[in-house]
Amino acid sequence: MGCLLAAALPGFACEFPDEGNMPLRRAVTRVEMLPEVHAWTVDLHEKLSARPQFVVRLDQPVWKERRCYWPVEVRARGELWRSYLVSPDGKSVRPKE
Repeated sequence: MGCLLAAALPGFACEFPDEGNMPLRRAVTRVEMLPEVHAWTVDLHEKLSARPQFVVRLDQPVWKERRCYWPVEVRARGELWRSYLVSPDGKSVRPKE
């Protein structure tokens, strides 16, 4: 039973495009370029002299409407501000609900 479960788990993960680390960079950039994230980043830097952190959670893929997404967390000083879902190809970005 344990072997069946272990063999089935990779099927639930998103396909990782064969492009080196580019899919990860693209996911972060797509979130960084959202108007609300950009405004928050500028405000964060001006008021707190802090830098945002972007975490791509490959270990927690989300399936919506038969499509796989990577959660991308936007953080500052270790605290979560917002989360977004980005498709591995970078063509779809949506707020995580």
